[in-house]
Amino acid sequence: MRTFNTSTRRALLLAWLCTWSAGQNGHPDVDSRPEFTRRLVSAAIERTHHQVRYVSEYVRIPYPGGDVPADTGVCTDEIIRSYRALGVDLQKEVHEDMLRNFSAYPNQRRWHLDHPDSNIDHRRVPNLMVFFQRKGESLPITNRSADYAPGDLVTWDLGRGIPHIGIVVDKRAHGSGNYLVVHNIGEGPKMEDVLFDWKITGHYRYFGPSGSQGLKP
Repeated sequence: MRTFNTSTRRALLLAWLCTWSAGQNGHPDVDSRPEFTRRLVSAAIERTHHQVRYVSEYVRIPYPGGDVPADTGVCTDEIIRSYRALGVDLQKEVHEDMLRNFSAYPNQRRWHLDHPDSNIDHRRVPNLMVFFQRKGESLPITNRSADYAPGDLVTWDLGRGIPHIGIVVDKRAHGSGNYLVVHNIGEGPKMEDVLFDWKITGHYRYFGPSGSQGLKP
C-alpha cells in the first residue's frame, strides 16, 4: 500500500478541494446539466401563467438584476426571466461580455451604437445570439424535431429580418409530436407548437456563467 508524508497528503487534499470547488462553483459539469435543464424548463413553463403586455419601448432599468415592469415585455424578456429564476442574470452576463468584446456584437452595424447599454443590450435577440454562441453551445439548425431538446434556445426570422426567440420545453404537441416552445410573440408568454413555423436562425444551449452554479437554492 502506497503511503504519503504529511506535506504530500496536504498537497493532494488541496488539489482535490480545488477540483471539487471547480465542479461546485464553475461552469456546470455534465452531471449537473440535467438538473439545470429541468429547472430552466420549469421556469419557462411557469412564465406562461403570467399576464404580460407586449411592450417593446426602451426602458431604463437598474443594473444588475434590472427588469422592465413585470406586466410588460418582449420575447427576450421571457428568456431573461426564466434564467433569472435560476440565479443567472443575463443582463449582467451580456453586459460584461460586451464591455470586453464590443466589436463581436452587432450594435455598431445594426443600431449604430458605440458603447454598451445595460438597459437594452440583453433584450435584443441578435445580441443574445452572439452571447449564446460565445458562452454556450451553438447547435445544428435542422428541420428534424429529434434534434431539438428541452432547454434549447431557438431563434427565428419572422420575415423581413424581424428576429424572435423562444425556449423549447418538455411538453409535446399532440399532433406533430414536436416539443412545445415557450415564447412571447405579442400576446404574452405562451407554450405553443411553433418550432418550425418560421425560419430558424439559431439553436443554442446555455447552462449559466463560469464562476457560478447558475442554480438558486
